[in-house]
Amino acid sequence: MDSPHTGTAEASDATGEAQGGDAVGEARGAAVGAVGFGLKGPRGWAFRGVDFTAPAGSFVAIEGPSGSGRTCLLLALTGRMRATEGHAEVAGLRLPKKMAGVRRISALGPVSGVSDLDSAFTVAEHLRERALLQRRFDGSLRSLLKKPSVRRAEARARIDAAMAAVGLDLAALPKGERTSVRDLERLEALRLSMGLALMGAPRLVAVDDADLKLSDAEREEAWELFRSIADSGVTVVAVCSAPPKDALLVSVRNVRDEAPKHAKKNTGAATAAGDVSIEEGAADALAETGRS
Repeated sequence: MDSPHTGTAEASDATGEAQGGDAVGEARGAAVGAVGFGLKGPRGWAFRGVDFTAPAGSFVAIEGPSGSGRTCLLLALTGRMRATEGHAEVAGLRLPKKMAGVRRISALGPVSGVSDLDSAFTVAEHLRERALLQRRFDGSLRSLLKKPSVRRAEARARIDAAMAAVGLDLAALPKGERTSVRDLERLEALRLSMGLALMGAPRLVAVDDADLKLSDAEREEAWELFRSIADSGVTVVAVCSAPPKDALLVSVRNVRDEAPKHAKKNTGAATAAGDVSIEEGAADALAETGRS
């Protein structure tokens, strides 16, 4: 028998509107919102009753205690998990019906167990792999017919633009691009993950545990990174433990055994209201959707 925990999601004011394209590929941001959005796994709710709206180019911060369904919500908003209640929209694509479409216009930064960096790889190997995957799955037939030298030059240009957009100076790393991922500082690894995500010119980028193991100074650098990406027009949705005040905040707190109820919208630029039901293991919901 299910014995779910429940919680409430609230929202505060946010800044960030869609602006011009980013440094990688003139990407346009994606407006994102949800109404009564929820996901139930075999043993209970991962999250439930989530309501919010955010304009394109926003920095959206999902806040809540560990086990509150934050990661499941993040993956559901990017079309990686199938919601079972309510709906969400990303750039006009309705979830859960248009999951494939949302996946095509969104990208994952670091999400534990889903898009982690490989500690056995060097930075260069990660960059080459992403460039090859980008060409193989996102390139046009015309691009596949280009000369190898032209393709290599274009891939290098894409890499350089992405690294510039996230502020990662490859030459300043201990061994340059040959630096192993395991030797990167936490903030350097975050910048690399975000740069890899931006290489596909997505309209929305999602990040889990964005400020995990960061000092106060490093956290401020991370927020500045997300702001700069959002200012370029790309919507950023990040799970944070201590989000900045200028982010559009979706807070999740545990409230045991409450039925979902939707709060009235405030006067801010975007709102999130309702209850987010929590099951002890988000793994239950992951299992139901075919993820482990």
